[in-house]
Amino acid sequence: MESPKDPAPRPNALARLRRKIGAHLRRTLIAGTLLLVPVALTYLILRFIFDLVDGVLQPFIEQVFDRRLAGLGLALAVVLVYLAGFVGANVLGRRAVGWGQTALRHIPIVGAVYGSAKTLIESFSGAGNTGFKRVVMIEYPRAGAWTIAFLTSITSDSTGRKLAAVYVPTAPTPQTGWVAILPLEDVYETDLTIPQAMQFVFSGGIITPSRIAMRKIDPSSTEGGPSS
Repeated sequence: MESPKDPAPRPNALARLRRKIGAHLRRTLIAGTLLLVPVALTYLILRFIFDLVDGVLQPFIEQVFDRRLAGLGLALAVVLVYLAGFVGANVLGRRAVGWGQTALRHIPIVGAVYGSAKTLIESFSGAGNTGFKRVVMIEYPRAGAWTIAFLTSITSDSTGRKLAAVYVPTAPTPQTGWVAILPLEDVYETDLTIPQAMQFVFSGGIITPSRIAMRKIDPSSTEGGPSS
């Protein structure tokens, strides 16, 4: 005598099973993406930097060794940077570097590019007396929306109204920001340091100060430096 066949699964049971499988796949794929994408981005960025730096000295290496040696260009670049820092750290080296920088600034075109690049690097590193004066906030791209910027200088228009020149960095590469000139009364200074602001921009806002104090810049200010 044949045993009765099992009843066919109900449509709602199949639908629940499909939903469970779909939910499991979504959770697993999202978890895998969150795990692997940062690793992949880190690899791509480091690979780009490696290829860029390593490729600078590869023509010289190929002439000396008659073949390409991957990684040697990067190692030589690190050695050159170290030697440049070592030379620039002593008195005689600083004088020689100063003479070299003066000579570069007097070369047409080269001087303009070198001077701008040096000022920008010093601004990001906090070195030197020029560059970013303080971290400010401006209302952009609309009223009520705030953007971090760096105050670079204060000037005036033909009517005597004070204007602020600010550099607005873009995440995650602050070097590709843009410059704006706007009324000084529309600029708000903050209590952030330049390193804190750079960390905020580099992280895309992930590393955010727990509190940002803001206040309008005193219109009577005539310097780009911090107000007393």
